[in-house]
Amino acid sequence: MINNALAKRYAKALVQLGSEGGLLDRFRDELSIIDGVFNSNSELRAAFADPALTHDQKKSIMKELIGKTSCSELVGNFLLLLVDKNRVAFLGQIVQTYEKLADEFSGVIRPVIKTAFPLDNGQVVAIQSALEIKTGKKVVPQLVVDASLLGGVVTQIGDIAYDNSVKTQLKRIKDILQKG
Repeated sequence: MINNALAKRYAKALVQLGSEGGLLDRFRDELSIIDGVFNSNSELRAAFADPALTHDQKKSIMKELIGKTSCSELVGNFLLLLVDKNRVAFLGQIVQTYEKLADEFSGVIRPVIKTAFPLDNGQVVAIQSALEIKTGKKVVPQLVVDASLLGGVVTQIGDIAYDNSVKTQLKRIKDILQKG
């Protein structure tokens, strides 16, 4: 619980900075790259968790990482602040929270759209348009192919699922037939 509150506090501050300069998407991209580097490099994570390394050594490692990833000055300063406050371990949570808060601020939703087969661009645009009309928000779909659906579409928006898959329809028919 404390970690979530902490992540939210840091993410909210960064969203406010990004919104003032119109940099929300840029910050998202930069944070995503940095988070990806941390997730794929166990030695890097271990270095920031190592009490034998001094604060200056950790700061030097972060500065090198910032330089290699070409982060903006604001995101770079934010990452150095995490080192100063010994909060680098919470980077993943901060990034996830940032993405949610930035989407809320921008009026964006990112539904997961599962289909049995890959969709062509026209189908994606049609689904996207229908969801934008229904929700009143900008839709950035995340497409997933799941052959077990047999056909149709399952759309997940947060906690709400719209299941129009052949698999579910067949299950409903089976239930009706069994009940008589």
